[in-house]
Parts: sequence; structure tokens; C-alpha cells
Amino acid sequence: MSYAYSELYMPLAQRVLGDMFDFAVNTLGYKLKAFYDMFVVSGMAHQIERGNPTYIAGKNGCEVARTVLEWCGIPNPETEDVMYLDKSEEYWIGWSLAYYQWKRNCRFRDIDKIVPVEELYALYGTLHEADVSLFVDIMDERMGRYHDVKQLKRIRAYAGLSQANLAESAGVPLRQIQMFEQGQRDINKTQAQTLQKLAHSLGCSMEDLMEREEDKRNELQS
Repeated sequence: MSYAYSELYMPLAQRVLGDMFDFAVNTLGYKLKAFYDMFVVSGMAHQIERGNPTYIAGKNGCEVARTVLEWCGIPNPETEDVMYLDKSEEYWIGWSLAYYQWKRNCRFRDIDKIVPVEELYALYGTLHEADVSLFVDIMDERMGRYHDVKQLKRIRAYAGLSQANLAESAGVPLRQIQMFEQGQRDINKTQAQTLQKLAHSLGCSMEDLMEREEDKRNELQS
């Protein structure tokens, strides 16, 4: 498996994210979800995902939190950097997420879509003293349940259409839609015209309907 960046930087990234979330929530007063969204939208999440040493080795978590706010157009708070020896729930969440993102080489945005960051509070009581591999196992299980569902089925359900409705709207055979959703036919290899019809009926892009190669590899390995 290809990790997100060099393992040498991973412990630094864990500390930075842990201190960043702790500082944002317990010193600056942000809700974890609100700050996490800024972390993603600002582009800082992408910098961490690629292991940019400017932020995971050159700054502490408080400084990175301030940079997130700056990139979101929020004035720098007149507060001293505070990092406690007694680690908070938010520190553990950031520390654990940094490890998971590194190990699975995925995006923070995608993790939050499937396992919202505020739901991680519920794991703190049983996992904060356990080996981080247990956190990885639980996250893998929850992420896997999501990826077991094909993109076409997920988007169709979100649009409120039955398979028959979609077949009629898109002019695509019902059996073909069923085979896509059951994994009996690879939607990535279907004709562009078919993808275009489905995407038009569902109000999404053709790319949205395609399965990620990483998910397909996971299916083969399971």
C-alpha cells in the first residue's frame, strides 16, 4: 500500500492535528465540526494530506490553526498559543485522524463525508488508550460499508429514483442498471453515451458515477 507521505513526518502530523483541533475548540471556542469544515475548505487539509513539511514540521498546531483562520479570511485571534500536557478528546481525534489519513492515503474531506468528525467523540472513551490500529480497524469497517454501495446506486437513491424510474428517464435498459449496481458489469468500462444519459437524468457528472480504482482494488482483495 502507498502511504500518503513519508513515515518520518507522520508523528509530527499527528501532533499538529491534535494540537490544532484542541486549540481551535478549547481555546478559541469553535465547534469541532465548524473548524473541521474550515480546515478542509481553506486548503490546509490538502497540505497535510501531501505531507507538506512547511506545516507538519515547520509549525505547531496552534500556528496551523491560525493559518486556517487566515486562509478563511478570519482575523488572527489575540490569544497565546496553548498546548496542554493533558490531552483532550479533540487532540485524540486529530491525532487519530492524521494517522488514518496517512495510512490509507485518503482525503480528510472524504473521511468526513462517511464518518462525520463529531461522531468520533463516541469512540474516545473506549479507544483513547488503545493502540491506534484499533481506530484504523473501526474506521475501515465503517468506510468499507459505504464503499460497498456502488456510486450509481448511491446517487440514484439520493435523487429519489427507483431503478425503473432511472431506466425510463435515461433510456437505459433496466437490466443494465441492475448489473451496474450489483457489480456484475463495470460502469467504468461502459460506453460514454450510456454514462452521459445516466448522469443527465441524475443531475451529476459522468465522473461522479464512476468507481474509484482504489475501491475496486479493495473489492478484489476482500
